[in-house]
Amino acid sequence: MTTTVYKIDAKGRTIGRVSSEAASVLMGKASPAFQKNIAADVEVVIENASKVSVAPSKLKIVQQKLFSGYPGGLKERTLAQMIEKKGYGEVLVHAISRMIPRNRLHKARMKHLTVTE
Repeated sequence: MTTTVYKIDAKGRTIGRVSSEAASVLMGKASPAFQKNIAADVEVVIENASKVSVAPSKLKIVQQKLFSGYPGGLKERTLAQMIEKKGYGEVLVHAISRMIPRNRLHKARMKHLTVTE
């Protein structure tokens, strides 16, 4: 089998639109030989991640929540804090990761994702 490469240009598009398209391709839904129990043989490359369109109101409201499991262990970050600390690429990876089903194929599918600023 040959690996199919899908390039997605994120310039001027919202995070959710780019993420849903990438997640769909990573799951293999764009392939005519789709099988839900096999990781698709595709590579997804997202270009121009830093030029993605984000509404100013979303920068303050949207939060990433991390819980350690201990009392008082809830950490919350706004989208602006995530972009400042990790960059737009990590924001897109996090969004795509949450759109792909959490099963045995999750890690295999996420390895086929490349995000460039």
